[in-house]
Amino acid sequence: MASRPGILTDWPWKPLGNFKYLILSPWIVHSTYSVFVKDKNERDISTSLIFPFLLFRMLHNQIWISFSRYRTAKGTTRIVDKGIEFDQVDRERNWDDQILFNGLLYYLASYSLSGASRLPLWRTDGVIMAIVLHAGPVEFLYYWLHRALHHHYLYSRYHSHHHSSIVTEPITSVIHPFAEHISYFLLFAIPLLTLVFTQRASLIAMVGYVIYIDFMNNLGHCNFEIIPKWLFKFFPPLKYLMYTPSFHSLHHTQFRTNYSLFMPLYDYIYGTMDKGSNELHESALKREEDTAHVIHLTHLTTPQSIYHLRLGFPSLASKPYMQKWYISLMWPITACSIILTWLYGRTFILERNTFHKLKLQTWAIPKYTFQYFLEWQKGPINRIIEEAIMDADRKGIKVVSLGLMNEDEELNMNGGLYVTKNPNLKVKVVDGSSLAVAVVLNTIPKGKTQVLLRGKLTKVAYAVAYTLCHQGVQVATMYEDDYVKLKKSFNGSETNLIITKSFTQTTWLVGEDLSKEEQMKAPKGTLFIPYSQFPPKKYRKDCSFHCTPAMLTPTSLENLHSCEGWLPRRVMSAWRIAGIVHCLEGWNENECGYKMHNIDKVWNTTLQHGFLPVPVSVPFHPKN
Repeated sequence: MASRPGILTDWPWKPLGNFKYLILSPWIVHSTYSVFVKDKNERDISTSLIFPFLLFRMLHNQIWISFSRYRTAKGTTRIVDKGIEFDQVDRERNWDDQILFNGLLYYLASYSLSGASRLPLWRTDGVIMAIVLHAGPVEFLYYWLHRALHHHYLYSRYHSHHHSSIVTEPITSVIHPFAEHISYFLLFAIPLLTLVFTQRASLIAMVGYVIYIDFMNNLGHCNFEIIPKWLFKFFPPLKYLMYTPSFHSLHHTQFRTNYSLFMPLYDYIYGTMDKGSNELHESALKREEDTAHVIHLTHLTTPQSIYHLRLGFPSLASKPYMQKWYISLMWPITACSIILTWLYGRTFILERNTFHKLKLQTWAIPKYTFQYFLEWQKGPINRIIEEAIMDADRKGIKVVSLGLMNEDEELNMNGGLYVTKNPNLKVKVVDGSSLAVAVVLNTIPKGKTQVLLRGKLTKVAYAVAYTLCHQGVQVATMYEDDYVKLKKSFNGSETNLIITKSFTQTTWLVGEDLSKEEQMKAPKGTLFIPYSQFPPKKYRKDCSFHCTPAMLTPTSLENLHSCEGWLPRRVMSAWRIAGIVHCLEGWNENECGYKMHNIDKVWNTTLQHGFLPVPVSVPFHPKN
């Protein structure tokens, strides 16, 4: 929102929320119906293609978003080092409004203007005219309109909304108040309407011009340099005809320079060219891939989770993971991603963060959770994890923390397998179990004398049960098998471990195997505290569910604009935080296999670095 919002700031259909797409439905239905009902000679194919073209524009923009987020996380040719936060993602989540607006006007024009429908595929004179009109009137008028928008009156009421994003993403290009979009559409309509009125319009000219606008807009806001230096050396006049991402990035950091649309010519003519444009372009191109201090190794969860990744849809990634019905409509892409996971065998960079002087990255294993349960997949998965650890070792990375099932005991002995096989590793492998135990222990309400432990017994579960028993808290289990295993791990000497049939405990520590039938046995008002990295399904509305072991991050942890799985905003899993703390403290030992750090020491050290417990009152929605 602008600092002093003016009239026509909001989009007219804002009250409709996600139902805003319905405003196009009459036009889409009519144009589609006409194609199938009217005679061949009367069909208007060009009008029926408007809706597919709108979908293509959305796909085009999404490809730029994903590609840009991957490149900026990797660091190669990145321009601005600062991160973005959740407020920017929220501000830019309505990027599809301008496509909806354009689509509405396209339909109105095709039904009301002579020459805007039944277009031929190609007309050479029309294509040439569109190029000339853009290079002349459009670029010239945009330059002066843009300068006017930087006048304090218009800037405070409109254009400051766009400049709230100093570190840009491709879609930042279309984040403007509604009034600005009206002026931009009128400007970009000059070539299109001229072609229509002169009867020189064609599908290629009309569609190509809009794609050109989208492409150049996304290019200029992608925050990594993609235009090679040799291009301007080979053809020097090109520097006046085509801008670069670094050129426009200076406009967002300096504000009073580089006003041009796509052609810097007018900045050269009117003396508003930033003197550092060429230097920034060269320095960005020389920038190499980042080398992090800490790597967190995670993996894909459900097939639909790909859309909730940072590289997926920003609006979904910025919220805790919950299944959305409309994502099921994208099943062809989802199916292709599953096939790809069988074929692709290397990690990919998912996210980068900074914490003071520490550089952090998240790498993802291209495997879904269900693949970790397949015996014939465990070998390939272990090889990918081991290769990632070896790669981190070669790059001089200090710590690799294992997330989700990458540290499963049945898969690799809680990560101990890799250290045993490679005893000369310099990088430290951390499974995060010590901090996870500490988080669970400090989540249990004070004064509780009984808890019930139910779920798959893991390294964390054994440690939690053992610590509670020695603190005088009675730990109950449902089944004799669990009781025997726990008793054996305590050397059979612990008296605070019991088998229960009454289920009167109002605090349940739960793992991955908690069933619906077991959950229904809990008393009303029970607090379920997971000790696993995966949350339980929520079958009870009369009970409370805490998030999986995690902590609130300090504000000094930057570039955090996506949620980690099911966790709320700015909440990070204990397993991920453990690797950060391990590096900050310079602990020169691995925490994997059956080894754990001192739980109290890890907890207190983590608090000293600014991480805070997640209050029970924080809303949390387990898996559906």
